[in-house]
Amino acid sequence: MPFSPAKKNILITGGAGFIGSNFIPYFLKKNTDYSVINLDKLTYAGDLENLKDIDDINRYFFIQGDICDESLIDSIFKEYIFDGIIHFAAESHVDNSIEKPDNFIKTNIEGTFVLLETARKYWANDLKHKRFHHISTDEVYGSLGPEGFFKESSPYAPNSPYSASKASSDFLARSYYHTYGLNVVTSNCSNNYGPKQHDEKLIPTIIRSALKGLPIPIYGIGNNVRDWLYVLDHCEGINQIFHKGIAGQTYLLGGGNELANLKVAKTICEILDEIRPNALGSYQKQITFVEDRLGHDFRYAIDASKAHSELDWKPLENFNSGIKKTINWYLNKYT
Repeated sequence: MPFSPAKKNILITGGAGFIGSNFIPYFLKKNTDYSVINLDKLTYAGDLENLKDIDDINRYFFIQGDICDESLIDSIFKEYIFDGIIHFAAESHVDNSIEKPDNFIKTNIEGTFVLLETARKYWANDLKHKRFHHISTDEVYGSLGPEGFFKESSPYAPNSPYSASKASSDFLARSYYHTYGLNVVTSNCSNNYGPKQHDEKLIPTIIRSALKGLPIPIYGIGNNVRDWLYVLDHCEGINQIFHKGIAGQTYLLGGGNELANLKVAKTICEILDEIRPNALGSYQKQITFVEDRLGHDFRYAIDASKAHSELDWKPLENFNSGIKKTINWYLNKYT
């Protein structure tokens, strides 16, 4: 369908990835006065099939390209008058960052710089009203022990090339607020799950391996703990921060669902045992422990009370309700 701009334009980077492709349809539905221009390089982690449900919306336009391409970013800003940016685009798989960290440095740091600098140039006469929302991760804070929570004031202590590159991009975004007055907000989220996530990630891997009768790989002894946030709850949090967040501030978004990786695998297997029984017995028999990841953080947990109190945001899904929706989506994909 031909593109027909609305009253306002927003640039979304990385919109064909997991979170971005859930966010764009959500944002378009919630904000009918906005058009979305989606810029995505379409690496292995991006898939336009994830956005086929908005093919008939004329307020959406896709551009294939790299956020590190300065001339491309400049030409896009020349063509469109943007009222804001929501910056998802990033290399995000920790294992890949261990094998090839250079890609993470280039995309996550240099790409973020290109976007910030171009926004500063084109928004020079209206820095306070044009919003730059930088999407980040709780992994920048490092690893927690058995107790405590990450807060907005927690010191950064990244332990992988991925989290180090995201920490660097967070600091760049912060610097553009403090140095130039760019209207920057940052959000750091806990582990997302839900429809459209890439097959390489933990939960899709568990579901796919179970259904194919393959070993279900779990790092170490499966005691690493993560706080799980359903992706559409995250989308609403981003929407609230983009519209209501205070410039220069950081907001943490978490699901309040702390689970060890082994518990996640067992929960998925139990649900599959009920809805898709295996003639050979419980799917839990397929759980296999593999050599732990280098620098594997023990626990992440988020205190999202700032978002609760200032933005009136709270996740709607608990892990049991969210994982059932997620499993049903992947059953349609894998079977």
